[in-house]
Amino acid sequence: MHPLHQILARAAGREKVKPGEFVIAKVDLAEINDLYLQVLLSFKEMGGDKVWAPQKITFVMDHYAPAPTIKAAENQKKMREFAKEQGIKHFFDINRGVCHQVMPEEGLVWPGMMLVATDSHTTTHGALGAFSTGIGATDMAAVLLTGEIWLRVPEIIKINITGKTKKGIMAKDIILYIISKLGTDVALYKAIEYTGEVVNEMSLDERLVLCNMSVEMGAKATYIKPDEKVMEYISHTNPEKYKEFRSVKRTNNINREEYESIYN
Repeated sequence: MHPLHQILARAAGREKVKPGEFVIAKVDLAEINDLYLQVLLSFKEMGGDKVWAPQKITFVMDHYAPAPTIKAAENQKKMREFAKEQGIKHFFDINRGVCHQVMPEEGLVWPGMMLVATDSHTTTHGALGAFSTGIGATDMAAVLLTGEIWLRVPEIIKINITGKTKKGIMAKDIILYIISKLGTDVALYKAIEYTGEVVNEMSLDERLVLCNMSVEMGAKATYIKPDEKVMEYISHTNPEKYKEFRSVKRTNNINREEYESIYN
């Protein structure tokens, strides 16, 4: 299986999955931004009282920072109150940064995890070897209730980027060029894996850009095979997880053979 399929299989409690199948996957991290007060309203409408796992939920106030209207400020206030009421510690208020930067920087993202967020550019975190995808308010409300989400297992598109980049050419230039050639719908409900010497030479920052923009081709998720650059980063952002990766035989319920396939 492809590493992304391995992640989905692990999250669904199955040995194998294949493209086109529907699975119910357990979520490792759910992120809500300040545009999505509707998540909390839908949570209450569904009969929600307590979220399934406060430690696996994060809020990032990044789209309206600072709030441009009274309504936006009120929505952020309600989110602060909800997080406090539910015991959600991972609350990142205005001026902390954009969610796709904040979550990795705070050590909340690592290879092999299942991540959902209320932002289409959640594909960003494939740069760290995670299965990460954007979802809507109702789906997220259900995640807060159950810790699970249903997904169709995506087909994989592999894009191999070879050659040498000229001075001044950055990841944004490369992904815009790829989109211009392949179109904006080539990857609808598919996942994209990026490989090749250009990707290998990229910094983690550049890989994040590459994966972030992939949703502009319709991508459901992205994947870049984690290497020492990723592991070095995680050693600083989440030392405990780094030690776990380096020493234990099982990581996030992925056995050693799968671990080596994903991380090595």
